[in-house]
Amino acid sequence: MIYNWLKNNLSSLFIKQCLLCLSPTNNSHLLCSGCEKDLPENKFHCIICAIPFVATHTTHSPLICGKCQKKPPFYTTSLIPHIYTSPLKQLISNLKFQGNLTHAPLLAQSFIQFVEHRKNNLPECIIPVPLHSQRLHERGFNQALELARIIAKQLNIPLDYALCQRNKATPFQSGLSAKERKQNLKNAFSLTKKHSYKHVAIFDDVVTTGTTVNELAKQLKQNGVETIEVWAIARTPNKQ
Repeated sequence: MIYNWLKNNLSSLFIKQCLLCLSPTNNSHLLCSGCEKDLPENKFHCIICAIPFVATHTTHSPLICGKCQKKPPFYTTSLIPHIYTSPLKQLISNLKFQGNLTHAPLLAQSFIQFVEHRKNNLPECIIPVPLHSQRLHERGFNQALELARIIAKQLNIPLDYALCQRNKATPFQSGLSAKERKQNLKNAFSLTKKHSYKHVAIFDDVVTTGTTVNELAKQLKQNGVETIEVWAIARTPNKQ
């Protein structure tokens, strides 16, 4: 009897707190409604790479940034609901570098709410950006995969984390110029098996310059995938 009572009531003995403001919350993903509204939205952005635009009277219609006009990437469009600034930046950093996996459900939920209206034309599978085995051993997990697991399950889309592999342990991209990032990731990815996909979504936690996802998209495009979307939690703002 005691065991059954504990099983049914143990969770109610602990007050759930918002991960940002520490106020009580009943949300299963541990973010109160107030802090949820404070997450920085990527409202005005390029429809291809999702780089944020400064809001003006012209941004009510879909726009394409100059970079994508000049040299279109190998992917078709990007679905990225947030800008990589506070307080979202802290949540992602805690997940990625501190191993705080309790942040994964709320970050995944923010993306799911962003795409839940899209019932038709979903991709055939989600492909998380792979880590090199050395980096995976150091970190202990792939944050892109952990987030993609939750999203794939709730959207009922297959998750294929074995299709692509990272061939070399590239240095961290942060601090590198766009040219250095491109050289850093040259031939970094390859496919491990045959497939029949025509429409996929690449998933990552944060897109900075788009170099990583574009290099992976290039490999997928060269191996028969026709439509490639980039899905992520956040996009870094244009520093220029």
